[in-house]
Amino acid sequence: MAIDRSIFLEIVKDAYSAYYTILPVEEGEEELPLAFRAEYNVRDEQYFFVKSANIWKNEKHEFCFVFSAPGFDPALAEKCIDFSLKEMLPKVKPHKEHQYTNCKVILIADAFDAETIRTVRKKRFSRSYGPLSTHGYTELLCAAVDLGERKAYANRVGHDLEEFFGKLFALRSEDTQGNGK
Repeated sequence: MAIDRSIFLEIVKDAYSAYYTILPVEEGEEELPLAFRAEYNVRDEQYFFVKSANIWKNEKHEFCFVFSAPGFDPALAEKCIDFSLKEMLPKVKPHKEHQYTNCKVILIADAFDAETIRTVRKKRFSRSYGPLSTHGYTELLCAAVDLGERKAYANRVGHDLEEFFGKLFALRSEDTQGNGK
C-alpha cells in the first residue's frame, strides 16, 4: 500500500527539523513543486586549554530542497535539480576553514518511471575550492523517493539518502501496524 504523499512530507519535514532550519517556499517559486527547503550550518573547533589557542576550525553547510509531486518526468527532475544548484551555489563562501557546502535534492512522488530514476542516479555535480580543495568542496546529493514502491533511489554521492528513507519507510510501517491493534 502506498503512503500518502502529504503525510510522508510531514514525516520528512519533522525528521529534518531536528538538525536543519526549515524554510518555507518563497513567492514566485510556484512553477516547480518545491515543498520546502532546509539549511544545515555547523562550525566546529578544537583548542588547546584556552580558546585563543586554536588547533583547528571547520565549517559545514548543507542546503536541502524537497520537491513533491504525483510524478516526475526526466525533464522536470532535471529542472528541479538545476534550480536547486542555481539557488545554492551563490551561498557558498569558500575560505580556509570551509570543509564543504553540499546541495541535497529530494524528489518525492507517488511513482517514478525507469527513465527518471536513471536521470536522478546519473546526475552529478562536484566543485573544489582552492588548491587541492584546501578551501572546501561542493557536491550534489540526489534522491528520488517512490512512495508506491516504498523505495529511494539516489546518485552515487547521495547513497546515504537511500538508507535514511529506508528507515523512514520502516518507521512508517511500524506506525501503521501499531495503530491497527
